[in-house]
Amino acid sequence: MPGVKRGVIAAVLLCALTAAPSALADSWLPHGADATWTYSWVDSQYNTTPTSEQVSVKSTKGNSFTLGWTTEGQGNASDSVTSTGTIALQENGGGISVVSPFWSSNAPPPSFPILCANAGPCPNSLASTYYNVIWGSLTPLLAEPLLRGTTWTGVGGDQSITSTSTYVGTEAVSVPAFSAPVVAAKIRTDVVQAGALGDPYGSGVKTVWWVYGVGPVKVVFQHAGGATAPVTIAVLQSTNQTAKPPPSDVNWFPMRKGLKGTYRWTNAKHLAKPEVEKFVIDQVANGSSRLLVNCLSGPIRCAGLYFLTQRTDGLTNISATVKAASLAKFPPLGPAALPATKRRHFFTPFDLMSFGINPVLGEYPVAGDAWSVGAGSSEFAVYGVTGKSTVLGVQKVTVPAGTFRALAVRTTMKQRGFPFGSGTRTSWFAPDRGLVKLQFKHGDGSTSLVELTK
Repeated sequence: MPGVKRGVIAAVLLCALTAAPSALADSWLPHGADATWTYSWVDSQYNTTPTSEQVSVKSTKGNSFTLGWTTEGQGNASDSVTSTGTIALQENGGGISVVSPFWSSNAPPPSFPILCANAGPCPNSLASTYYNVIWGSLTPLLAEPLLRGTTWTGVGGDQSITSTSTYVGTEAVSVPAFSAPVVAAKIRTDVVQAGALGDPYGSGVKTVWWVYGVGPVKVVFQHAGGATAPVTIAVLQSTNQTAKPPPSDVNWFPMRKGLKGTYRWTNAKHLAKPEVEKFVIDQVANGSSRLLVNCLSGPIRCAGLYFLTQRTDGLTNISATVKAASLAKFPPLGPAALPATKRRHFFTPFDLMSFGINPVLGEYPVAGDAWSVGAGSSEFAVYGVTGKSTVLGVQKVTVPAGTFRALAVRTTMKQRGFPFGSGTRTSWFAPDRGLVKLQFKHGDGSTSLVELTK
């Protein structure tokens, strides 16, 4: 930057969340007013006669909705479990969650294990399909976007239940509701309940198969306790919902602890020598990650801390702090409305990647997706930039680290009065590697090129 001598510059970047590319019309749990599902469930020890339950949407308000279920009128045998209840759910930025007032139902059958520290009253129950679906993981129940490597932790019941859920991938599953196998997302949840009288029954491995456009179609809960431990199985018998192909689960920017790499950044006009920097993701929690950046060689000395998140509104840089000492004479950035001490700076590839517009990527990006920021957005208040991002599609790209099939995203930006903050940026993201190349053609005629070297 002109007039800046070697010294310490602290750049704090706070990026507000903005509207992502248009959301998909379908979801992992549709909840139209007329939606119904019928399940049949058994337990190898405590409910050996299959129980049929009908689930329907009781109410919807905004992104919240309530499901209700009943065994009444379902043709069940006299000795099968009787169950009726409701559960409150919400679609939010992190996926699908169970929300207050949570659930209500009749009392658990007296023959079932007691899933509380004391015998009574004990509200915890596993005597219905949806109680098995939500057991151990309330917030989120299902994390989104559902991408390769997605994991999350949760609690359930009276907080004595903890779990770790993992998206295993997709597989074809056959259930009576459909005449042919349907593609489902398979979620494995390892559940631990400690302190309950029946805690082996409340612990174990739960697997749920989710079909896009339908919801859960199969649940298998292998309870703890050895070879003779009970197994609960619930299967979708019928529904008026239509199974849809799931969105792509390609992870173009993985939130994986230990992911690391080295970048080389060149700009013939403003960098006398290439700037070489390394990064590592050192912390990950429920779709968010902390990314550390350090400058290795070149005219910039820096240490950066970035917080990135994957949510239903896409990949977003929610905050960053960079301490840098630079000999590079970069032109100034805006916006003019902010004092010079609060304006943005380009010190790392991630500054270049996230500058001007969020999200960096949409939830499930495909060619043709586009999103923009205007003068009324929170982004404009931070950057003073108007612009548009468009997904170009998958392209073959070669950088020193190798050749990749990478998703290309082109962003055009205008920062009034600041040519260096204006121009066209193209970013390439490779599956399970993240950013592998970036080209920013600035409005001052210079070009910043970032490439992954290892």
